[in-house]
Amino acid sequence: MINIRVMSVADYDSVYTLWNHTPGMGMNAADDSREGIAKYLKRNPTSSFVAEYDDKIIGAIMAGHDGRRGYIYHTAVLPSYRNQGIAGRLVDAAMGALEEEGIHKVALVAFKKNDIGNGFWEHIGFTDRDDLIYRNKNIYVLDKIET
Repeated sequence: MINIRVMSVADYDSVYTLWNHTPGMGMNAADDSREGIAKYLKRNPTSSFVAEYDDKIIGAIMAGHDGRRGYIYHTAVLPSYRNQGIAGRLVDAAMGALEEEGIHKVALVAFKKNDIGNGFWEHIGFTDRDDLIYRNKNIYVLDKIET
């Protein structure tokens, strides 16, 4: 049986390995370090989840909010467990947790070249925004992720 539960920093090594081996996933040395994920989970303790099967993490989603809008990051399921509704269950858990905190709109960013990910998001009702330009600037840059 697949179990969906809240993610904790103790899950970092397994979740990081999952993310690092998921095509189309973009990793950032500062944000995706153990310290970066711990900081994110401390700020958003109830809205990120993992999927487990036989005590092995097979899927993960990070979600949080700024008090106004929810954001979804790093959603992944091991290839051998895809097309079983696991990603959908992770999204439902995250969106349910955000709704409980009074959040009514969720956004996410996916790389254009991530065909599998974009297909999933479109399939579950997320739409493209062609009226926006996403901008990014690093304040502090790390060269590598410490695991």
